[in-house]
Amino acid sequence: MRPKGNGRMRRGIVLLGALVAALTFASANATMRITDDMGGLMTEYASRFASMRSSGEKVVIDGPCYSACTMALGMLSRDQVCVTPNAVLGFHAAWNFDEAGRRVTSASATHALLDTYPSRVRSWIARRGGLTPQLKLLRGRELAAMFPMCDGATAPTETARAHHRGGHALPRIEYSASARSAH
Repeated sequence: MRPKGNGRMRRGIVLLGALVAALTFASANATMRITDDMGGLMTEYASRFASMRSSGEKVVIDGPCYSACTMALGMLSRDQVCVTPNAVLGFHAAWNFDEAGRRVTSASATHALLDTYPSRVRSWIARRGGLTPQLKLLRGRELAAMFPMCDGATAPTETARAHHRGGHALPRIEYSASARSAH
């Protein structure tokens, strides 16, 4: 005679196994959409993107992705990242606060940040004077030439990538408005 409840236990184990399999399958096909990320601590982004790389999670860059957010370009495989016509990548030197509370560039963190990028991004940055405190923006056709467009998105036209303020095109290099530390 079988003990009472053994069938329920088996069904519970089978259901638990199915749930684990479903969650594993779902996480491998999950997608994160970046629409307005001004960056933050490099260590936090490195941890997040390392986890995403191993899970296979995909990233759609569909708006501003500045500072440490741009680490996704080198930390994730090329097939995990796509861009839309709204994508704008912002690059600048890494910084921290000194003892007096002033923002200062960190040469070692800037080197580490630059090392995370694929060679085509490093070359683009080098042609613009390297990573400096000024924000360098990559968008439009230049970006679409480096990274795959997301399914259904078409490459931006010249007018689609130009942003205007008061009838004048914005400069490609702007000062960072980010107020977060350790970028």
